[in-house]
Amino acid sequence: MNSPVISAQVSLYPLRPEHLDAVIRDAIRLWQQRRLDVWPGAMSTMIAGEPQAVWDALREGFALASERCEAVMVVTVSNACPIPTNFAASSS
Repeated sequence: MNSPVISAQVSLYPLRPEHLDAVIRDAIRLWQQRRLDVWPGAMSTMIAGEPQAVWDALREGFALASERCEAVMVVTVSNACPIPTNFAASSS
């Protein structure tokens, strides 16, 4: 049996940071360093991996953003939905 995988669509909204793009880039870099599959998009980022790794990385990403500014993070998590092909096609 394969290891369970969950996916999450994440939208991170830094509020009034000095450098908006840096906060988002740092969160994406953190998720990549956690060895998750990461697909950045124009309005959200898809991440996928083992459940505990995804939950831990989401918590760490929000904590990282919160250290620099107020933030809002919207997350949709699934254990049933595959990664959309439009995200998978742009995987790096």
